[in-house]
Amino acid sequence: MAYPVLLLATFATPAAALLLDLDRAPTTTVFQYAVIGYLVLLEQLIPYDRSWNPTRREWGWYGVYFVLTAIGSITAQVLVDALVSVLSPADPALPLAVEIPCALLVGSLASYSVHRLGHTNRWLWRLHGVHHVPEKVNVANNGVNHVLDVLLAQTGVQLALSLLGFSRDTVFVVGLFVITQGYFIHANIDVRLGRLNHWLAGPEQHRLHHSTDLSEAGHYGSDLAVWDRIFGSYTWCPERRPRAVGLSDPTSFPRTEAVLSSHTQALRGPVR
Repeated sequence: MAYPVLLLATFATPAAALLLDLDRAPTTTVFQYAVIGYLVLLEQLIPYDRSWNPTRREWGWYGVYFVLTAIGSITAQVLVDALVSVLSPADPALPLAVEIPCALLVGSLASYSVHRLGHTNRWLWRLHGVHHVPEKVNVANNGVNHVLDVLLAQTGVQLALSLLGFSRDTVFVVGLFVITQGYFIHANIDVRLGRLNHWLAGPEQHRLHHSTDLSEAGHYGSDLAVWDRIFGSYTWCPERRPRAVGLSDPTSFPRTEAVLSSHTQALRGPVR
């Protein structure tokens, strides 16, 4: 029931916000913290690997990155809100029941593209690689990111939706789904999606994405799995698990606790 409950909350929250005309910024913030709290609780109750749960010391470092990621997210959101108010119509051109799935597909493709570029472009990898330094995958280190990587990723996805004319309501609804999926796939929880793995991204796939074995480290989709299947980066099969997660070359980036070095290393140029 762990995932269905999460999905139910993800659909109920924007429905209530739209019906009650709630302010979207605080609604999004409260929803994000609720998702984090729920998944952290599940990591204690049904962990995939109990040794992957963060230590007290790691919580401290992850907290610093969470603040930096929040700064990047807020900056991106301010930019996006300004653009959405200009580019996105207040009312949907199509019924929300049609527009939301369309926007989800478009936003997912944009997210997939930005994420894959973060791995294949040597300059962008200097930013995104910071996220792959930890040798465990959990909710807390989902926030271990380079500030510029967060800014590029979030702005790119929502800007794509706005430029294509999706309404503000639709961008809001899809945004909450993206938040849910982003934290869910990174959770250290023993939840198996079965056949849903062919349609939706999940923790089983994302652990492979963090694998040190690059032959299985596909899965660039963080919400839908369809683009990985279409573009040949889908590697998951039942019971397939990574032997180890982290960087294939741990010396190519500073350790996570070196927060300043993790951010300034991008100035050295691309990884060869």
